[in-house]
Amino acid sequence: MEINNFRDMFLAELQELASVEGQLADALLRLAGAASHPELKRVLIHHRAETETQADRLITILKKHGADPMAHIDQAMEALIRETAKMLIMLKADDLRDAGLIASVQKLKHYEIAAYGTAAALAGQLDLRDEQKMLHLSLEEERRFDEALTKLAKREVNRDALAA
Repeated sequence: MEINNFRDMFLAELQELASVEGQLADALLRLAGAASHPELKRVLIHHRAETETQADRLITILKKHGADPMAHIDQAMEALIRETAKMLIMLKADDLRDAGLIASVQKLKHYEIAAYGTAAALAGQLDLRDEQKMLHLSLEEERRFDEALTKLAKREVNRDALAA
């Protein structure tokens, strides 16, 4: 593969991620509104701010390389967010909805983790060390958030849902 084509692939990955982060920033506020568990609501709102920072990082990288941050709409994330909305409608009880919300948000996060891992690897292969560091920072933030959701689910939310 020619280096220019590989660079284009890297930028396309970043454009997808920029779309993902924009969609998630909007969705996280709605999902926090649907949560009844106070800690779940808090971590979703906190992660929304982190998501906006991640989007800013992506925009910075894309602009540095002369690429349009708005050039792509990630349809996979659109579909995952639609599925999350359907699940919230199906689960009427607060405790069950919170458990389902964590499960759905983790699906969104795992998609993001995969995308950040790919983008960071591509940046490394292109010897774009600053970009790679920025992408790894976002990747680690996503992993920490995923771990926090898992702990919250195991510690409280899933037990409450089982008892409901």
